[in-house]
Amino acid sequence: MFQLLADILLDRSNAAVMVNYVSSKENLKILMNLLRLFAANQNKPPDIVNILIANRAKLLCYFAGFKTEKEDEQFEEDKAAVVKAIVQLELIVN
Repeated sequence: MFQLLADILLDRSNAAVMVNYVSSKENLKILMNLLRLFAANQNKPPDIVNILIANRAKLLCYFAGFKTEKEDEQFEEDKAAVVKAIVQLELIVN
């Protein structure tokens, strides 16, 4: 599903659609909620754990600098939970 979305958005003929999509706060919220689900999943498959670990530094840097337009206590709690889950990940060797 996401590969199809990426293919559509990254096609040059859809540049205006891509700009519109990535300019939407609602689309970002959806993606952040999905990331939260992946990070909070207690039964993450090894491949998911390893991908999150491989991107841990980037994710933590992103979350450290991510600010909302207004204070949102629920968002801050969710963000803290995601950061904690990512920090605590351990590499799974298959």
